[in-house]
Amino acid sequence: DAAKRILGVLICRNYKGDVDMAEIDHFLPLLLQQEEEGLLSPAITRGNVHFLWIKHSNLYLVATTNKNSNAALVYAFLYKLVEVFTEYFKELEEESIQDNFVVVYELLDELMDFGFPQTTDSKILQEYITQEGNKLEVAKSKVPTTVTNAVSWRSEGIKYKKNEVFIDVIESINVLVNANGSVMSSDIVGSIKLKTMLSGMPELRLGLNDRVLFTLTGRDKGKSVAMEDVKFHQCVRLSRFENDRTISFIPPDGESELMSYRINTHVKPLIWIESVIERFSHSRVEIMVKAKGQFKKQSVANNVEIKVPVPSDADSPKFKTSTGHAKYVPEKNLVVWTIKSFPGGKEFLMRAHFGLPSVENDEKEAKPPITVKFEIPYFTVSGIQVRYMKIIEKSGYQALPWVRYITQSGDYQLRTNS
Repeated sequence: DAAKRILGVLICRNYKGDVDMAEIDHFLPLLLQQEEEGLLSPAITRGNVHFLWIKHSNLYLVATTNKNSNAALVYAFLYKLVEVFTEYFKELEEESIQDNFVVVYELLDELMDFGFPQTTDSKILQEYITQEGNKLEVAKSKVPTTVTNAVSWRSEGIKYKKNEVFIDVIESINVLVNANGSVMSSDIVGSIKLKTMLSGMPELRLGLNDRVLFTLTGRDKGKSVAMEDVKFHQCVRLSRFENDRTISFIPPDGESELMSYRINTHVKPLIWIESVIERFSHSRVEIMVKAKGQFKKQSVANNVEIKVPVPSDADSPKFKTSTGHAKYVPEKNLVVWTIKSFPGGKEFLMRAHFGLPSVENDEKEAKPPITVKFEIPYFTVSGIQVRYMKIIEKSGYQALPWVRYITQSGDYQLRTNS
C-alpha cells in the first residue's frame, strides 16, 4: 500500500512481496491520463497489476495487487486506514504522515499481515501503539490480550461508577423533487449509534419494531418498519440475527455505530419549498421563496438552511424575510436563508431582489436545485422504535439505557423552473 503525493511515494508497505515496488511509479501518470480523457476509474490496471485507490485531502491511498482480489474488502480497508490515521493524528494529510513516520509504520504492520486485515479498531490499537516514540518499545512488549481475544473490539477490566448506554437513532432523508412539484425519488438512511459507559463485559440485546421479526412472531405488523440493506458493527452476532432477528452483542467501549439501514419508501418532503424566480433582462431578478413545515405541530426543525441559487452576474442584493435571516454568498452564487427554529405546520416567506448588468451574458447557465438542510429532534420519519435494550453483566449491576431520536436532511433537493 502506498500513500502517494504528486512528487512521489510518501510512505509504503509491501506485505507479500509479489508486486514490484517500482510499479507504484506508473500510478500517477495513468491517473492523470484517465482524468484528461474523462474516464476516471477507482481501479486502474497496468499489465497484471491493479491499482485500487481512494483520495483523502491531498493524499492518494493506493493498494496494489496482481491477483483477482476482493475489491470491496480492499476499499473497506483503505477507508479504515483513513479512519484509524484520523483518530491518531486528528487530520490525515501529508504533514501528519511526515511527522509520524514511526507510528504510521507501526500501524501499517498491525492493521494488515501478509495481505490480510488484522486489528483495525483504533481504540484497541491505541492501547499498545502510542504517539510518543519513547513509549513505543515499552508498549510493544505488552500487547493487550484483546488483540487475540474473541472480543477484539473491547478490553477487559473496564470500570464505570455509573453504568449507562446512550442510543441515538438518526435518520437522514434523501428527497428529489422536480420543477413541477412531484417527488422523483426519496428514501431514508438510518443509523443507530451508541455511547457505551458500561463496566466489565456486558451482553446487550436491542429490540426494534422490525417487520420481519413481527412477522416471525405473529405480531401485528401495523407499527413495524421494513429495514433493507442492514449493516452491523462486527460486535453483532450475525448468526443470531439471521436465525431469529435478535440483535445481540458485546459493545465496544465509548462511541460506535452499531448498525445502519435503508428504508425504501415514499417520503413526503418535511420542509416544502415553493419558489418564483423572475428575471427582468438587463435590470433585475426577483426571487420569492415560501417554506412550509410539513411535519407534526409539536415538532420543531432546528438550524434550517435553505440555499437558493442566483445568476452568477447578479449584484446589489436586498432581502426581506418573515423569519430568520438571508445572506448572499457570491462565491457560490447562492442566497442562504437561515431559520434557527422552524415549528411544524408553519409557513415562512423570503423575498430577494438583485440587480443584473445591462449587458446580457450569452452563456446559458445551469439551473442548480434549491437545497435544504435541517434537523428535527425527538422524531423519526419511518416510525422506527427502540422497544427495549437489555443489559446483562455477570456482576449483576443495574444500567440505564437512554434513547434519542433525530431526523435530518440528507441529499434534499428541489428543482426550479426558473
